[in-house]
Amino acid sequence: MPRIKRTLAGLAAWALLSGVAGSVSAQGLPSAPITLGNGLLTLGSQVDVSAGPSDYEGWFNYTDYQHDALRLFRAGISGAFRTGTHLEVLGDVRAEADITEGEWILRPYALYVRVRPWAGRAFDVQAGEIPPSFGAFGRRGYGVDNPLVGMPLAYQYLTALRSDAVPSSADDLLKMRARGWLVHYPIGNPAAAPGLPVVNALRYDSGVQVHVGSRLAELSVSLTNGTLAKPLFRDDNGGKQLSARLALNPTVGLVLGVSGAHGAYLARAVTDVLPPDLRDADYAQQALGADVEYSRGHWLVRAELVMSQWRIPAVNPPYITDPVRAVGTYLEGRWRIRPRIFLAGRVDHLGFSEITGSAGTQSWDAPVTRVETGGGYHLQRNLVLLAVYQHNWRDGGAVRTLGTGSVQLRYWF
Repeated sequence: MPRIKRTLAGLAAWALLSGVAGSVSAQGLPSAPITLGNGLLTLGSQVDVSAGPSDYEGWFNYTDYQHDALRLFRAGISGAFRTGTHLEVLGDVRAEADITEGEWILRPYALYVRVRPWAGRAFDVQAGEIPPSFGAFGRRGYGVDNPLVGMPLAYQYLTALRSDAVPSSADDLLKMRARGWLVHYPIGNPAAAPGLPVVNALRYDSGVQVHVGSRLAELSVSLTNGTLAKPLFRDDNGGKQLSARLALNPTVGLVLGVSGAHGAYLARAVTDVLPPDLRDADYAQQALGADVEYSRGHWLVRAELVMSQWRIPAVNPPYITDPVRAVGTYLEGRWRIRPRIFLAGRVDHLGFSEITGSAGTQSWDAPVTRVETGGGYHLQRNLVLLAVYQHNWRDGGAVRTLGTGSVQLRYWF
């Protein structure tokens, strides 16, 4: 019954939102954001329909919403309401369903207030479910700016870590190696559930953000309830995350970014059941990032590095004495060979540090490499058909290599 209710709610809400947009333009599909009330309200939308063979054996493209990222129907509508020169309310509601299972998730992706104290200056304060202040891909992961269907591993691939359950020893963690799609541990929530990505690009965190910019530089600093791996609407541990990103624009077409974040990731449901001498430690996710983007003519090239570490309670031997680490890197490019046609590709890797268990030393999760390549054809300016092929390699798990294709129809206004 709960699934049926969620499905009906999702369909009804999306029908209502689509009806509002559709009533504005009887000429056909909108090609630009819709403005109402002399510009006070602006509405936009994006719809993605992706299809391909199932990945429900290798789980390489599985997300924390328990959907295959290459087999989705995803639709969203965003709005901005300006109450004056200094105040704006922004929101984004999204519906998502696996194309084969049909269970819908309807959720607010973003909902925040933006205050600009001084008109004409690039300074604002945002509060609510806010855009991230870390990395590059998370700021464009759902949008027309992704030249492929899949996502970089650091922003999507599920690791063997959870925030509501932890291993009691190194052996417990190594048993879940390459099983991020369904993880269970003895401390905390005993139910099996998906693990955490390094950075979650499918959810916004809640908190406060300060943004300041100029032609040459842009800085965002946020204080939020969750962490990069586990954004939260409500705080679950009494801790906060501090994150920041500085982007430099030294010349036309070039963007250089650096990021950092630190925040408590373990839920109170875990720390409260730890031995007394372990409860007050700083169980944090710490991360550093660097990104670069360069565009010239028909070319666009991007690269990003994400380094993260988590501290895990050392409860039983063999102990996990040092923080576990993950490093994600990717390089992607897009070449527009005709006004309507482009080719794109991404080379991607996610590696993990080593720990020592009873059977020896190995990485705490299985390193993964991904290559994705394909192209797109613009049926019109804001309607594009993409076709990609993706190949994954992994050092562990029941399925160690997987090649799969996917097609996507993407529309936005």
